Amino acid sequence: MKADGAHPRRAEQHEAHPGRDGQDRAHSRRDAPQYGVLPGREARRGAHSRRDAQPGAHPRRDTSLRRVGREARPFLRARTGVVLRLAGWSLLEFAQTFLGGFGVARALDDGFLAGRPTTGLLWLAVAAVAVLPSVPAARGVFGRLADLVEPLRDGLVRRAVSRALSGALDRSGDVSTRSLSQVTHQSEIARDGWAGLVLTLRSFVFTAAGAVTGLLALSPALLLIVLPPLALGSALFLGTLPPMAARQRDYLAADEAYAAHAGRLAASVRDIAAAGAAGRTVAESRTLAEAQLAASRSLARWSGVRVLALAVCGRFPPLLLLLGAPWLLRNGLTPGALVGALTYLTQALAPAVQALMTMLGTVGGRLVVVLDRFTGAPPPPAEDPPPSRDSAPPPRGTPVAELHEVSFAYGPGAHPVLDRLSLTIGAGEHLAVVGPSGSGKSTLAAVLAGTERPTGGAVRWRGRPARPADATSVRVLLPQHAYVFSGSLRDNLRYLRPDARDREIAGMVDALGLDALLSRLGSLDAAVEPDRLSQGERQLVALGRAYLAAPPLLILDEATSRLDPAAETRVELAFGALPGALVVVAHRLSSARRAGRILVMDGPRTQCGTPDELLRSCALYRDLAGLWEPEDAGQPAEADEQDDARESEKPGGQDEAGESEKPGGAVGIGQKMGRAIRSTPPPSPV
Repeated sequence: MKADGAHPRRAEQHEAHPGRDGQDRAHSRRDAPQYGVLPGREARRGAHSRRDAQPGAHPRRDTSLRRVGREARPFLRARTGVVLRLAGWSLLEFAQTFLGGFGVARALDDGFLAGRPTTGLLWLAVAAVAVLPSVPAARGVFGRLADLVEPLRDGLVRRAVSRALSGALDRSGDVSTRSLSQVTHQSEIARDGWAGLVLTLRSFVFTAAGAVTGLLALSPALLLIVLPPLALGSALFLGTLPPMAARQRDYLAADEAYAAHAGRLAASVRDIAAAGAAGRTVAESRTLAEAQLAASRSLARWSGVRVLALAVCGRFPPLLLLLGAPWLLRNGLTPGALVGALTYLTQALAPAVQALMTMLGTVGGRLVVVLDRFTGAPPPPAEDPPPSRDSAPPPRGTPVAELHEVSFAYGPGAHPVLDRLSLTIGAGEHLAVVGPSGSGKSTLAAVLAGTERPTGGAVRWRGRPARPADATSVRVLLPQHAYVFSGSLRDNLRYLRPDARDREIAGMVDALGLDALLSRLGSLDAAVEPDRLSQGERQLVALGRAYLAAPPLLILDEATSRLDPAAETRVELAFGALPGALVVVAHRLSSARRAGRILVMDGPRTQCGTPDELLRSCALYRDLAGLWEPEDAGQPAEADEQDDARESEKPGGQDEAGESEKPGGAVGIGQKMGRAIRSTPPPSPV
């Protein structure tokens, strides 16, 4: 009992939150989201850690750029074909740049300066015609760009969703605003920034290659003048990127700290005045403001260095070429080659360098910061192996589920919640699970459904070892907190069985008592707003989708706790009429009485039998039955049914008062505590 109670949040993960395998949202493989486009992150991270941990290796700081780079390399390797096709279309830009400067040089040297204007015009025409393929090249480039950019955005959205679901499991709360921002805003920033960076980098690479090739064709001596300032400016610019990113983070952190401090002050002005803490508050505000100012000045200084790098790359090469023109002309450079070199520098190389540095300095830094925020997302879940196609159906009479000497604990040193438990559930059987709070009922449901792996023993479904790949065809687990999504009522009900027909849905509505909810909404196609549904209505919707799925094994982990007794009776009788097995974590005596067998749990101690057998042999069950039953034991069943009828007057069968608002102070198993009871009650079983 202590082991189960010592890990309440772990147990809540199966009872309160959608999106985890074993709950009604994730029971269909076809509906499970596929996360991530950057596979193998954990393995790569482990490899880097092992390499950095080798003796004698100098430990490297794990910066944002390194983290993003580790994620980007496998992403690009997986899309090598797209990158090559993008490069193929970009070759047209290389040809355009090369022919632009080379055509001008030849037009002057071989045409106009040589007294052959026709030849000069022809060379200028060649340079002009080289521009024409830019239209189909742009179409091809943008087509390939989509194949490179959209997968990135999709993968980031999947990672944000994975983070949100994992966070919901850990915090028992709503999806955080951080995850919402990542899905709606940050992923779009990353997509646009990645697209702009790819276009700019591609243009720079092929434009620079065309210009350098042209300069080399005109005269190799030109490279001695052009390349040194380009290399110096590029090195200076690249050297500013890490400190610029660090200064940007420092500035944002200082700005957020000051804003948070100002928000606290606005809400505490009276307290500050009453306590005489104005001087201390002003000093704190001054310290934060000075820190923000210092970060802003540091960022501005590094921005000035970046401007210097841009000037060295873009302005120095043409200036040095003009200063060195006399020397070049004396050493055999033709006037046409000089003009062609200036054309390369001013019309192609300098604009490309400036565009690249501007992109890296603004969008590039922001892109790295945004992508780094996604690197901490949980790894994508591993794909389940496909079910075996050649496996024969189980023999007739094979149990739906079996537990063989199953043990489970929430940690290596924790007391076991389940201790060598063996249990067999046959087809069509109705089993109720009862016990005090923290006795392991929800843990048993999770192990039986395969969402928790036992620490010992074996779980078998239909005669075969339980596998995640077989889960959707064998079982449905409904937790206490039902999952309903925004959409039509029809879509919610058909979530686990999209091919369900209207006739089957109508039969389910009649069997489970969804008439009131359907009448209130208007039709099956009416929009469902989850926040406008009561907890009982949500449970009815989840129960309806499980009824349509009709799995061989249905596990209700207090999935009817928000229904009144009459509605709960109707639901359980309807499920009992299905051919599959039904396991109910019971919270009312009437629910346990309807079962053919009852499993009583008291931590690792369990006892199973029929209600009559347990009344004779199980002291805990007798205590629970005494807690449940009124003092008038002459007609316990009739009295219970009369009470159920009186409590079911509310339309729709929902228990809106909630557990804490029942007249007796407790609900479910202990809801009759307001009356006289026959025995001293043990701790509340719910």
